Amino acid sequence: MQTAWLSARSWPLLSSPAAPVMDVCLRSEQQPAHLQEGPSPPDSQIEVDEEALHTDGSSGPPGDSNKIEPSLQSLLKFVPANYASYTQEYYLFAGKKIVIQESIESYGAVVWPGATALCQYLEEHTEELNLQDAKILEIGAGPGLVSIVASILGAQVTATDMPDVLGNLQYNLLKNTLGRTAHLPEVRELVWGESLEQNFPKSTFYYDYVLASDVVYHHYFLDKLLATMVYLCQPGTVLLWANKFRFSTDYEFLDKFKQVFDTTLLAEFPESSIKLFKGMLKWD
Repeated sequence: MQTAWLSARSWPLLSSPAAPVMDVCLRSEQQPAHLQEGPSPPDSQIEVDEEALHTDGSSGPPGDSNKIEPSLQSLLKFVPANYASYTQEYYLFAGKKIVIQESIESYGAVVWPGATALCQYLEEHTEELNLQDAKILEIGAGPGLVSIVASILGAQVTATDMPDVLGNLQYNLLKNTLGRTAHLPEVRELVWGESLEQNFPKSTFYYDYVLASDVVYHHYFLDKLLATMVYLCQPGTVLLWANKFRFSTDYEFLDKFKQVFDTTLLAEFPESSIKLFKGMLKWD
């Protein structure tokens, strides 16, 4: 089983029988000790319940109120999925230690390699991208790492995903941004291609950036995904899309993407087959 590295700041990623078509992050006990010993988060309203964490890095479901910090409990609008097991995974971006609660029982509860690549890019190009106070929407936010990093870098973030993912997403966002960011990220349901005008009317919602990572893989909603990307991008909106290319259908999607977006390859990680694109919607 091969391990691919994105950078000194990212965790090793590998293929797993539990998720044969995607790549699963290593459990925390397998991660490099020097990264685990990174700086602790600054004092804030969040108090980590040490008794809720097991020595192997796992924890109970975030839906268990006994294992949710009181500062988070009153702010949670969505009920986290009751997966059999969760793990605590640790990341270091923008000088902050980020703790993500993940579960391999759902694609939407795992940080995929495209997310760490996108986080690295945001971190290294913060000033160039002018992220301070920028309005950002993330498509398929999953457990929320990209949205957390964008929030730490000063953006006003809306993190979106399918209904069953929103509980764990919101838990992770609050745990890592409450008291640490200028803007508390918002969590909203977004089903690709459905009720877009109703839920995100163009007259009300404008985004400087739309972010997406590893949203293209072996599923049957690629056309709806592309339609959603197109809908959310107005004149001036920049779409940043990072993806690990695994299947021929991924490249077919890229061809369709290039038909509607002026596309620039911003970064490439050949050892892990990850590409990062900038897209600007073509206007007739």
